Amino acid sequence: MTVAVGLGLMDFPFAGAADYWRWVDLCESGGVDSIWQTDRLVSRQPILECMATMAALAGRTRRLRFGMNVVSLALRDPVLLAKQCATIDVLSEGRLLPAFGIGSPVGPEWQALNLDTRTRGKRTDEGLEIIRHLWREDSVDFDGTHYKLRGASISPKPVQPDLPMWIGGSSDAAIRRTVRYGTGWQGGGETPEQAARIVTAIKEAAAGAGRSIEEDHYGASFPFYFGTPQDRAVTAAMTAYSKRTGREAQDYFAVGDAATIVERIARYVEGGVEKFILRPVGADGPEVLAQTQRLIEQVLPAAATRWPKVVKQA
Repeated sequence: MTVAVGLGLMDFPFAGAADYWRWVDLCESGGVDSIWQTDRLVSRQPILECMATMAALAGRTRRLRFGMNVVSLALRDPVLLAKQCATIDVLSEGRLLPAFGIGSPVGPEWQALNLDTRTRGKRTDEGLEIIRHLWREDSVDFDGTHYKLRGASISPKPVQPDLPMWIGGSSDAAIRRTVRYGTGWQGGGETPEQAARIVTAIKEAAAGAGRSIEEDHYGASFPFYFGTPQDRAVTAAMTAYSKRTGREAQDYFAVGDAATIVERIARYVEGGVEKFILRPVGADGPEVLAQTQRLIEQVLPAAATRWPKVVKQA
């Protein structure tokens, strides 16, 4: 069991870049495993573009790993995305954690960009196939429904020999996609019980396909807040979440003290999850920084004690 706790953001709660870098530096020095940025191209609220953020994090940090949670592949050109990932992996000396999904059908991008949501699954599958080949081969031909390539290549290749390919989503198609392309699965809004069912389904399907995914390559994410459900920041975040997703926020947010958050992690661990992206809830940058500080000081030590890392023998 190797439990790793990373932190993620969707929106940009900070007054400016200086406060964002204060948060990143706090994560780097505080022992956070990784930083993740949600993908959103169209929004009225401030949200950083995830691939540009990955490149910036590569230059700012030295220890932290980082990933996109998750990039909507159907909205992006796969050759450009493969090149961006390879470049960032090279410049960060192998710290990129690429994660891919099809994008939510209720996201604003589809209508704003006049795109058909019904094609996003097929576009994603073709894009994953293209990216996988471009990372490994010197010349790629591809004849798909949505993409056609002749002699495509990128260089330099990623530094990581087998650059991770985390797959997001909870549908049957996402499970099949994980088994076919993924080196890991990254959950989104799933409860511990839902995540456990998906992990089991992926393992069974992978075994049937003659594949296996490493035990510590199953991930989950949830928002956390040190405080009470009545605090203004929490009520606002829960309302926004339910409106955006149609899901019950009370089943997803972990609100309380350090023990509350650790026990929520434990419920996911029981279902086979070992990687976590926790999202600090806060009305503004200072509150997000304060929530992050408390997580570093109270939750990370408790998690390290409860799930000590096992040193792999050479």
